[in-house]
Amino acid sequence: MRTTPREKIEAFTEAGWWGQDTLSSIFQETLAAAPDDLALCDPINRGDLVGGVALRLSFRELDSKVDHVARRLFEAGLRQDDKILVQMPNVAEIVFVYLAAARLGLIVSPVAMQYGHHELEHICGVIEPKAYIAFIDFRGEPFGQAQSPILNEDCQLLLFGEEGDFQTEPAQSGDYDVYIEGVEITANDIFTICWTSGTTGRSKGVPRSHNHWLSSTLASEDAIQLGMGAVMLNPFPFINMAAIGGFLYYWLKIRGQLVLHHPFDPMVFLSQLQNEKAEYTIAPPAVLTRLLQTKDQIKAGFDLSALRIIGSGSAPLSPAMITGFKEEFGIDVVNIFGSNEGMAILSGAVDVPDSVERASFFPRFGRTEHEWANRISKRIKTKLVNPETGDEITTPGVSGECHISGATVFDGYYNSPDDNAEAFAEDGYFRTGDLFEIAGDNNEFYRFVGRCKSLIVRGGVNISPEELDELISSHPKVAEGVAAAYSDAVMGEKICAVVVLHDGEDLSLEQLNAFMSQKKVAKFKWPERLHIMKALPRNAMNKVVRRELETLIA
Repeated sequence: MRTTPREKIEAFTEAGWWGQDTLSSIFQETLAAAPDDLALCDPINRGDLVGGVALRLSFRELDSKVDHVARRLFEAGLRQDDKILVQMPNVAEIVFVYLAAARLGLIVSPVAMQYGHHELEHICGVIEPKAYIAFIDFRGEPFGQAQSPILNEDCQLLLFGEEGDFQTEPAQSGDYDVYIEGVEITANDIFTICWTSGTTGRSKGVPRSHNHWLSSTLASEDAIQLGMGAVMLNPFPFINMAAIGGFLYYWLKIRGQLVLHHPFDPMVFLSQLQNEKAEYTIAPPAVLTRLLQTKDQIKAGFDLSALRIIGSGSAPLSPAMITGFKEEFGIDVVNIFGSNEGMAILSGAVDVPDSVERASFFPRFGRTEHEWANRISKRIKTKLVNPETGDEITTPGVSGECHISGATVFDGYYNSPDDNAEAFAEDGYFRTGDLFEIAGDNNEFYRFVGRCKSLIVRGGVNISPEELDELISSHPKVAEGVAAAYSDAVMGEKICAVVVLHDGEDLSLEQLNAFMSQKKVAKFKWPERLHIMKALPRNAMNKVVRRELETLIA
């Protein structure tokens, strides 16, 4: 299945932006070059998740596992362009499935472990998968079979586990060998359909080809700059760009060692960083802030000398956090702004060496006015557009929606024409829904302002909740905090601060606003309510679910 028009494929290929590589071809090259190098390591708590002993596989051993899974999928009747719905934790088998699917030409549609019947039924209705793949049990409880009532009639249930479908040895079928020899899989074939929030509250499918993924991976390569054989620790689920573009393709391109982690546990995370001598990992800003706050305990208990770079994003980064990791641990933090749809701007130490600037600013990739080391900067185009008028914004300090086109950008949501009509502008640029403004001494940066649709509109004035998140979280008594809107008959919306406090602390609204006053924050941005929680609600990617907070406040 292809979604990219022929003329675009030809133009991108002629420009050298797209090539012929697929995940499978890269794996075969790595296998030939380094068959006995350590390739893939299970999370050390695998037994608690799905049972069994944690696997540590060379590329040769990994190839054997992939061949086993591919043959079982073939025996189940799955063929090129068939869609498989995958709901699996970060254990070795999910990597087997991705590589086996790439070998057969299947389309992988991965979903979060937290998804239940409500979400899965909608997704099945959109993509009509031919198979659902999961584990029999997860954390000691039945899992895979429990989803079967919502599967389409022609969707097979294929399970991993001691008595699962993949436990049986596949037949050494000549039909399989003939199929593999004859199947024509190109870099422009759709390989994944990931899921993102829809305007109606239901998920939208995001089809991406190998070339789409490799373009996004290129952005990470140039910002992170790992050497051949580097050790990577991935704590993010394999359901979107953070893990697929940031790890899966990148790992194979550098013939590295991929260490898996699930679910996020700070002590397990730190132990893996130390014991595996990981050079690169990724973590949300809130996690990094917490780790920095306990730097003395970390230094006393863990050797992180191998770790030299951390990727972060999904929320504003604190300059103090980026500076702190460099000063305390010698680790650079890369500020990543990406999306399943193809947003790919990264603020790394190469292009933005100043830590304070890197926390707040992103290079204006995709603009001819500026030169950047990251090659992706010349393979995309970006501009800021007034959401109301559609006029391009060229004046610093004026917020506008970022529009993007180019090698990283998907072709449209799957089977969703109404969403596509809204998502793409008349000139073909994708409307990201993210508000930025032009900044920097030479107008060379973008500064993230907030989401178009997450803005709090108080008395007709737009307020970015993301901006307030950082301010609230910087209060010394607050472990983490966010701003959420609540309805008001006079002002339209007002601001509620929702916070998790450090142990033993208490906080009043008056104390919080006194802090806002000290920070010289405009008074119309001050919270008018305070809600204290033990933990903030988060989704599978560890992002705060602001809508859930707004419902709670209401």
